[in-house]
Amino acid sequence: MKTNRRKFFQIAGLAGTGLIAGGMSSCRQSGADTRSINLESIRRAAELKHSQQFNMSGYVAPRLDTVRIGIIGLGVRGSMALERLPYIEGVEVVALSDKYAEPMAKSQQYLAEKGLKPAKEYGGNVDAWREMCENPDIDLIYICTPWQWHTPMAVYAMENDKHAATEIPAAVTIEEAWQLVETSERTRKHCMMLENVCYGFFELLTLNMARQGFFGEVIHAEGAYIHDLRDMLFDKSYYSDMWRLKENQTRNGNLYPTHGLGPVCQIMNINRGDQMEYLTSMSGNDFHLAKTAAELAKKDDFYKEFATDSYRGNMNTTTVRTHKGKTILIQHDVTSPRPYSRIHLVSGTEGIARQYPLPGRISKGHEWLNEEEMKAVEEKYTPRMVKLIGEMAKKVGGHGGMDFIMDWRLIDCLRNGIPLDQDVYDAALWSVIAPLSEWSVANRSNSIDVPDFTNGAWKINLPVDIDRIGA
Repeated sequence: MKTNRRKFFQIAGLAGTGLIAGGMSSCRQSGADTRSINLESIRRAAELKHSQQFNMSGYVAPRLDTVRIGIIGLGVRGSMALERLPYIEGVEVVALSDKYAEPMAKSQQYLAEKGLKPAKEYGGNVDAWREMCENPDIDLIYICTPWQWHTPMAVYAMENDKHAATEIPAAVTIEEAWQLVETSERTRKHCMMLENVCYGFFELLTLNMARQGFFGEVIHAEGAYIHDLRDMLFDKSYYSDMWRLKENQTRNGNLYPTHGLGPVCQIMNINRGDQMEYLTSMSGNDFHLAKTAAELAKKDDFYKEFATDSYRGNMNTTTVRTHKGKTILIQHDVTSPRPYSRIHLVSGTEGIARQYPLPGRISKGHEWLNEEEMKAVEEKYTPRMVKLIGEMAKKVGGHGGMDFIMDWRLIDCLRNGIPLDQDVYDAALWSVIAPLSEWSVANRSNSIDVPDFTNGAWKINLPVDIDRIGA
């Protein structure tokens, strides 16, 4: 094991035994709740052993003329994916899985309206997806389920000779993150986290600008998920079985880091030239969720089980330092009445970009570029991929088109023998920020080392090449 990973597990093991700063109960951050911290899980993580079996960064899987896809989960994200995928050349949606009959029927109806063949159904119970993964006539399992199912489904898909693409986060624990890495390396099957924001127009623009040296050396970046979700969290029908509200009820940390984190990690070559070293995380108190739950419970008994004071804080701020001495800030707030923001700030030795507040702005000095200068920059640095399918993406949709670009790029890589932009190491690293932040929050914002899922290969892995596209 590498020294930094061994040190991480030593610290995690001490946390599990209550030996750091007098133990969890005595060093708890004011207002934080530690019941969500699975100490036994951290202790188990301390016993894991890992040596890289095969480097999946830059790996080219055998080409697929047609990518046959099975979708698990036909709720909000799954149904949206089903509507996008048929627009991509070389794609067949051949199987669908959901435990509920209604979304299955609606999905089949959509395929029929588009003149497409009906997909094979796997439903009726919560384990029907396993049979889908065992079907030899499927190449890619596309996972759109609640968080706790992402790793089990992705692992089972890879074990059954399928590539896996999973909604975010790819893992919710340290053990799950290592499980994804080890399975992908052993089976040589791709495991991509469907981080759509990496394919946003401004994010792709700034990534290409960074590749071309516009910012000089990027030394600091910021990302966030600031999105008032209260109406959806308390909606009885939006998230199946209220699963997302329960996540916010039982965990306290940066629960959804990857929207803001993924794009800046690519820009800073994390896992491909630099690596996270350690992080520290702080959460404030909860000022909205418990109050809302209590008010709803007075009118509707359904909400009584949610009328507790165990909710995570409104704002979480997590900071990361890399081995090369660069820094990343990540924020998470889904309950404050604020305008939507992912921040997306890229700061280099020669320039800066910031997307929010909209519109995105860029500077080479102490003033932002004017409208004419911005147009010139966009013309020069817009990636080939966006020039090729950007307008189509806007028409097909999915968060302004980024979802379609993400799907198109995944298929482009699988059909043309191109390494994925997001590999299993990215899926593991970006996801594991959540449990690590929970540990830090519960331990008075002490720093904690970040595991290196590449096992040192980050020193030789090549940066993401978004200009390498298929025919």
